[in-house]
Amino acid sequence: MKCLIIAAGKGSRLSKKGDSKPLIPLLGLPLLERVILTAKKRGLTDFYVVTGYNGEKIRKHLEHFSLTRKINITNIINDEWEKGNGISVLKAKDMLKENFILLMADHIFNESILMKLKNERIENDEVMLTVDYNVKTNEFVDVDDATKVLVKNNKILDIGKNIKKYNSYDTGIFLCSPAIFKAIEESLHNHDDSLSGGIKIMDNNGKAKTFDIKNSYWVDIDDEKAFKKTEKKLLDNLKKTSDGPVSRYINRPISTRISKYLVKTNITPNQVSLFSFILCCIGASMFFLGEYPYLLLGGIIAQISSVIDGCDGEIARLKFQASDFGGWFDAVLDRYADAFLLFGLTYYAYFATKNFVLLSNYAYFTNRNFLILFIGFLAIIGAFMNSYTADKYDGLMRKRIKGHYFRIGRDVRIFIVFLFAVLNFPFLAILLIAFLTNAENIRRIVVFYKNR
Repeated sequence: MKCLIIAAGKGSRLSKKGDSKPLIPLLGLPLLERVILTAKKRGLTDFYVVTGYNGEKIRKHLEHFSLTRKINITNIINDEWEKGNGISVLKAKDMLKENFILLMADHIFNESILMKLKNERIENDEVMLTVDYNVKTNEFVDVDDATKVLVKNNKILDIGKNIKKYNSYDTGIFLCSPAIFKAIEESLHNHDDSLSGGIKIMDNNGKAKTFDIKNSYWVDIDDEKAFKKTEKKLLDNLKKTSDGPVSRYINRPISTRISKYLVKTNITPNQVSLFSFILCCIGASMFFLGEYPYLLLGGIIAQISSVIDGCDGEIARLKFQASDFGGWFDAVLDRYADAFLLFGLTYYAYFATKNFVLLSNYAYFTNRNFLILFIGFLAIIGAFMNSYTADKYDGLMRKRIKGHYFRIGRDVRIFIVFLFAVLNFPFLAILLIAFLTNAENIRRIVVFYKNR
């Protein structure tokens, strides 16, 4: 399906952030790029971008963006950009002969809206507008500037910025047939050059439908207040349903703040993965020095690496740089880092005899060495199997549960290393990790068996 994007306006209320509103960066990506990449992720392939104010600059940017991201982009010039947005839509009349998605360059939204909308069906003479019925609870909407819609029985009774009676907002996301062009032309004869005017014409003919976005978010970024709210929303959305308790409540609040600044640089997710791996290995190497200050330092470095490890995926999602290789590369490095970390901790426990006052005298004098090595082995194999079963377990949980679900993973393991390194009880750390990881693996087997 093709996608038409309006990017012709001036956006004077955001002029402090840049002279071209579509190119103002939001968490590392210009607004226009973010809209295009969101649509591309949901299967839209050919993009038609209408530019007006500062158009030459935007078109040059799009040419480079098209080459680097390998996206088909056709530029359309609107010399009448100071008029209503209906004119911008009309400029694409000769290029779009079949149904298409219509988006605004300054509207950021949940990609699930597009995923559902593009599978909706409309006739060749219809249009479908996505609406938000959360008129009382939507914190992102500037009521004075928003386009209001009065809907009844899925039909639009009225639409406009100044109507007094309404029950929903126009989100600026449309599924259109080419009939929209004729409707806008008719609206122009009535001296209304807005897109809403064209929608009114189609509604008068019984050809305008609505689509409820339900609880999905959307933001019209018209001023700095909306910009900051959108930035916060995108960062909040970085939380994953598979996040363990440590990741969710400790690591993620820190890593998102780091990612907020890293996305403004050219640092790639794979570079962050490698840096996190190196940090973890440095932390593990501290354990081999055999004294408490090094144990403490190693535990702290390991926990820092765990926090940084969340940044690679956050940057990838924020900048649409996620890839199969990136996910695999990160997973491989994590497995090596886990092995080095647990082996180093086992080595420290093996030689630090003063930390075994909790063992019985018999175990202490006769089987201490074997016991430490055996527990270390269980911790390492448990951690590996924990990671090996994670993908299948997460896939099953996402099908069964909407939202966050229970999971013990790498975040918990490294936090245990950190905590017991601070307390100077390395053996208890590997003992607890050995127990938790293998118990979690058994629990997952039971879950899979019950859902076989």
